Amino acid sequence: MDGAAMSRREPCSAHHRALVPIVAAIFWVACASEPEPREIEHVDVARPAAKPVPQPVARPAPRPVVLQPEYPETYVVKSGDTLWDISAMFLRDPWYWPEIWYVNPEIDNPHLIYPGDVLRLVWIDGVPRLVRDPGGVTERGDAVRVSPRVRYDTIEEAVTTIPYEAIAAFLSSPSVLPVKEAKNLPYILESRGDHLVAAAGNTIYVRGIDGEPGTRYKMVHIGEKLIDPDNGDVIGYEGIYVGESRVERRGDPSTLIVTESAQEALDGDRLLPENPAIPMNFVPRPPESFVEGRIISVVGGVTNVGQYQIVVINRGSLHGLKPGHVLEVMRAGAEVRDRYAKGGFGTRIFGEKVKLPDEPAGTMMVFQTYDRISYALIMRALTEIHIMDVATSP
Repeated sequence: MDGAAMSRREPCSAHHRALVPIVAAIFWVACASEPEPREIEHVDVARPAAKPVPQPVARPAPRPVVLQPEYPETYVVKSGDTLWDISAMFLRDPWYWPEIWYVNPEIDNPHLIYPGDVLRLVWIDGVPRLVRDPGGVTERGDAVRVSPRVRYDTIEEAVTTIPYEAIAAFLSSPSVLPVKEAKNLPYILESRGDHLVAAAGNTIYVRGIDGEPGTRYKMVHIGEKLIDPDNGDVIGYEGIYVGESRVERRGDPSTLIVTESAQEALDGDRLLPENPAIPMNFVPRPPESFVEGRIISVVGGVTNVGQYQIVVINRGSLHGLKPGHVLEVMRAGAEVRDRYAKGGFGTRIFGEKVKLPDEPAGTMMVFQTYDRISYALIMRALTEIHIMDVATSP
């Protein structure tokens, strides 16, 4: 390369050498001011969002305890009284009995009340309390009268919560069998002789019982399925009363004789103990959690239900129900057509369907529960009660 060419390039090289310190300084400043790298949060875009956890339905706030306008200050318990009747003397809503009954821890079975007990309504810290007068003395004005006091020592002699006579029909001929019970009950294997059916006086062979000779059993025929209207599940069967039988010889199968017959007994019919044990001294109270179901059957097969009739509802122990729980019956509102909407004057043939509100129809008390069904006694009927009416927490 000649000298002229090199002399032309030297100024450019000198210029570049002059820029090097400036570029280095700019690069150093940029590096110093650059923020530290952040850790990138991993997001799994393929994973669906978590579903919200369903929350339990809160029970509505209980209504305040309201006394009857003309409640007695004292009352002497009489034979034949029920706990429900006594509670209704003092309370507008008898199922709030636990709110006013004073439990004395020094008394055996403090919840039990016996004929001859004197009950007195007192006020403690501004709250009404019903107490048992230990002396059995009733004061009226200036006179003091010693009330008769009969001494009872057994639970069986205590005042029952509901009248025993009211559930006699249930005890004599159960109308509904839960699915599990129906499948596990003893059954008629065969009738003796050439009988296709068995009537009074005939001998039957039964499997699944362990009763001693002389033990009596009811015979029931498995009828139609009982369907839960909420989900379509089979939750029970109709139990059609057939008759009575008595164990003659124990074995597998056991030998029984038919003592009474309302209709012929068939092979496969189920057997139940004659008198199932049902406690009658439970305390009336609202359910601890909110419950809502429907009446799905009536003992006796009647259509219109009144006081002291037994109904079956599609809620049981799995839903929190226990004997003594009180439910309000709501008459299901009818579905009507609105022929007056949108400026109509009643001339529209097809209007919008509107469901009328449910209306109070009465009160029921649960006295026996299974997993998914319960028996309840209608304690008060404000109007006719029907199958499919709503049973809900008061």
